[in-house]
Amino acid sequence: MLVLGSLAGVVFDGFAYGMLLFVLSVGLSVTLGMMNFINLAHCSFAMLGGYVTVTLMNALAWPFFATLPAAFLAAAVLAVALERTLYRRLYRASELDQCLLTIGIVFVSIAVAAYVYGTIQQPVQLPAYLRGSVSVLDIHFGVYRLFLVAIGLAITLAVVAALELTRFGARVRAAVDNQRMARGLGIDVDRTFAVTFAFGSGLAGLGGALSIEMIGLDPAFAFAYLIYVLIVVSVGGLGSIRGSFVAAILLGVSDAAGKYYVPQLGAFLIYLVMVALLAWRPAGLFARR
Repeated sequence: MLVLGSLAGVVFDGFAYGMLLFVLSVGLSVTLGMMNFINLAHCSFAMLGGYVTVTLMNALAWPFFATLPAAFLAAAVLAVALERTLYRRLYRASELDQCLLTIGIVFVSIAVAAYVYGTIQQPVQLPAYLRGSVSVLDIHFGVYRLFLVAIGLAITLAVVAALELTRFGARVRAAVDNQRMARGLGIDVDRTFAVTFAFGSGLAGLGGALSIEMIGLDPAFAFAYLIYVLIVVSVGGLGSIRGSFVAAILLGVSDAAGKYYVPQLGAFLIYLVMVALLAWRPAGLFARR
């Protein structure tokens, strides 16, 4: 029973971590997979959301849940500004040009965060009802991790519904597949891309706010978790929300199990899992055909 309890705890912690990775990466899956734009600055928007939450909670005494919409909106507004001024010019540019621009934005965001907030980890005090744990059959489940699982599942359903079951999702797919035809049908392609970028980056900002308690926040966040986000998107398959979800869960559970059962490997196990999955499915688990 003890072994089963520890296994269930490890799987649950990995699942919760995977849900956090999914929330952080789903926006990149949309912009990279559906719009074919390589936005390496994705985690800079996540970092912005985290710092918005820290500032509102610590300086202005906002409640935690009130800061989450603000984190989403701050990242979305910045994304619209960058899309209108910089990103739009590179939609038809080479992948190298897109990478150089967006990685430059990452360096700028890190410098700004370090200048304003310093290089230390930012503290945040969660409300009492999100701290502690609950016990089921002598297995302890962290309340905040349960919250992450619930909000991650809700976001999954919302994103799938928005992209697959609405007219907006159809416009996005049409604009990506054939811009000239989409414009001929009366679709405002520029506005559609701007809204899509805002939506994807807003989700990143929300993920950054949610991640503070679990993985911390400092200026290195924009680089450190870009690696994990790219792994999730590449393993899941470009443009596949379902693929990103499955990949995030697999990688989250693998990471937690590796740190618990094979501590000498540390975080390296997640890279082994990535290599194995991509060797099996080079285009990703659920790549669009």
